[in-house]
Amino acid sequence: MITTSTESPDLCGESTDSSLNSRLPIDNFRRNRSIGSSTLIEKGSKGMNSDRIDFGVFMSPMHPIGEDLTLLYERDLELAELLDQLNYREYWLGEHHSMGWNTIGAPELLIAAAAQRTSRLTLATGVATLPYHHPFMVASRALHLDHLTRGRFVLGVGAGSIPVDARTLGVEMSDIRSMMGESLDTVVRLINSEERITRKTSWFTLNDARMQIAPYREPIEVVAASVGSPNSMRLAGQHGISVVSFGAPRPGHPPVDLRKQWAYAEESAAAHGNTMDRSKWRITLPVYVGETRRQAIEDVRAGYNRWTQEYWRDVRGLNISIDGVADDQLLDRSIDLGGVLVGSVEDVVAGIRHLQEVTGGFGTLLVYAQDWAGWDKTKRSYERLARYVAPHFNGSTRRLNDSIDWFKQNRHTFSQLTP
Repeated sequence: MITTSTESPDLCGESTDSSLNSRLPIDNFRRNRSIGSSTLIEKGSKGMNSDRIDFGVFMSPMHPIGEDLTLLYERDLELAELLDQLNYREYWLGEHHSMGWNTIGAPELLIAAAAQRTSRLTLATGVATLPYHHPFMVASRALHLDHLTRGRFVLGVGAGSIPVDARTLGVEMSDIRSMMGESLDTVVRLINSEERITRKTSWFTLNDARMQIAPYREPIEVVAASVGSPNSMRLAGQHGISVVSFGAPRPGHPPVDLRKQWAYAEESAAAHGNTMDRSKWRITLPVYVGETRRQAIEDVRAGYNRWTQEYWRDVRGLNISIDGVADDQLLDRSIDLGGVLVGSVEDVVAGIRHLQEVTGGFGTLLVYAQDWAGWDKTKRSYERLARYVAPHFNGSTRRLNDSIDWFKQNRHTFSQLTP
């Protein structure tokens, strides 16, 4: 299945065109010569050694009820093929076990399948919920996937946030943070060290444990997920690992202070003799790129409303209201606050630049996959982002523009070419 945000599937029905090779009409994008230029935002703070931003997709997933489950899985894998074709850097797949819309309970299996369909795309658990698994088994699956992907695997980890999942497995929500810390410390040592580990906690035991499988690529990158609390950021700093932050607040909630979140990680890293690297910081946010701002909003409004009302309000019981804002205007308000990036190429470029400014700099933007606009339109959004937004941040057209600028400045020396 395909998505473009935190938790919403294709609301507009299946399309008969499933071709991955259909091209976009580009005439509308040629109207502005700045598109595709090398205008890059300023460097972030400590740890940023270039202006480059990479792009990926984070699929929670959030698929609305109504579509065939088997076909949803197939579309999730089809998305991996599309992203690989469009030069996206990463594809993250989440783990959830309840609430209906969250359809993937074993992301490692989909990653193994996606590895056979892709050749360049990095595949990541988004995330493996550590309190629900023995750390030895988490490490074992990570090492197997590192080999199956030929080193294209990232182990994303988190504590879990859905109470039903925790209750089903007999885990107290009040314990998940401490369990996350105990497991993370153990998993990092198991996959990236040679030591034998003996450890006994209230929920797992290891006796002289050492993985018999060496990594395909050393070290395997481990990334902690942070939704809003400082806990995961501090754990990342403590262990010197990377972070993926959720930049979109839940409906009706205030924006996430990502700059403050990063400060928690840096403070913890300094206290433990580590250094955080902004170029490895991922931020995930819903993104939809339309032909125009008006058309983009029209494309996603019905799906966004279904996501906020059916999932967050009706299923999760969350108050999605914002004082003074009608329910059918929540999308517009979220766009204004930067909680979602929906608009034209120019709008999305400006939104990413603003995100760089307010965070101080990061390395990868992960589109939080949503099915707000339907499959065909969603594919076109991914393509617009890759073709027309990404060059502003990855420098792919910088030398082309430099060549043009140099000739303009020096064409007086080429009189024979001047009419």
